[in-house]
Amino acid sequence: MASLRDIRNRIASVQNTQQVTRAMKMVAAAKLRRAQERIFRTRPYAYKLGEIISHLKSQIDPTSHTLFLPREETNGALVVVVTADRGLAGAFNANIIKLAEQTIEERYAELQAQGNLYLICVGRKGHDHFAKRGYQLVGNFRGVFDNLTFHTAQEVVRLILEGYLADRWDEVLVVYNEFKNTISQNRIVEPFLPLRGEQFLTPVMEQAIEHQAELKEGLAVDYLFEPDARAILDELVPRYLNYQLWRVLLESNASEQGARMVAMDNATTNAEELIRDLRLKYNRARQDAITKELIEIVSGANALEQG
Repeated sequence: MASLRDIRNRIASVQNTQQVTRAMKMVAAAKLRRAQERIFRTRPYAYKLGEIISHLKSQIDPTSHTLFLPREETNGALVVVVTADRGLAGAFNANIIKLAEQTIEERYAELQAQGNLYLICVGRKGHDHFAKRGYQLVGNFRGVFDNLTFHTAQEVVRLILEGYLADRWDEVLVVYNEFKNTISQNRIVEPFLPLRGEQFLTPVMEQAIEHQAELKEGLAVDYLFEPDARAILDELVPRYLNYQLWRVLLESNASEQGARMVAMDNATTNAEELIRDLRLKYNRARQDAITKELIEIVSGANALEQG
């Protein structure tokens, strides 16, 4: 049985850990509020850009644009995996890494064996995981979430387009966590290139579009394009790609802070339960020690009387 000193030390240690987890929860909550504000500002613009791009594509021959034309064969592929730079966020990183590995196994196992599969890992956790397992990594985007800026999204898109236009890869997917609410995320595998005939919709986007449709029911919108649809499309497509990836990074960042806040809250609650159990154990051990001492005193006194 552990001594009273051991139990006291254990209680003190758990209390220190609890203070750390409580502080980390508060920090994550503050960061989550800022991340939510950024994603809520970015989503409408990104969604609307996608809607306009889809409408513009209907005005021209899609095969005339390099980024709209599907490749006849997929001789190479790129997977962009967005994780966090830090842990202590529950299963946030593990889940998205697992989804990326499942996607690679299901869709690109042959390309991986041939050495024609490439990864861009945004976030230290994903980068370190796949680097240790021999995947071909493009770029280095570790530590970007400490100071996340739009320039990061532009750099990632620049690498994606360079490889795509050089025929290094013929298909690009993005794997990330979409922010649903504070306690849950949607794990998304989103086609990035070539651009689809119809706009890809995540669960959150579907809900937003349904809500907008209810508000605009009975209203029809027709666009007039000047100088022409093709010229506007050439201008909007790079901006659309940049904002789509920027939205993805913000979705992942907000999801990370929500997951970390929940994980630290659970850790704080578990520490409180452990402290309660340890105190109960301490009191029982103390009572046993007192009882033992009393028995020894009584036994000694009886021995003296008999002697």
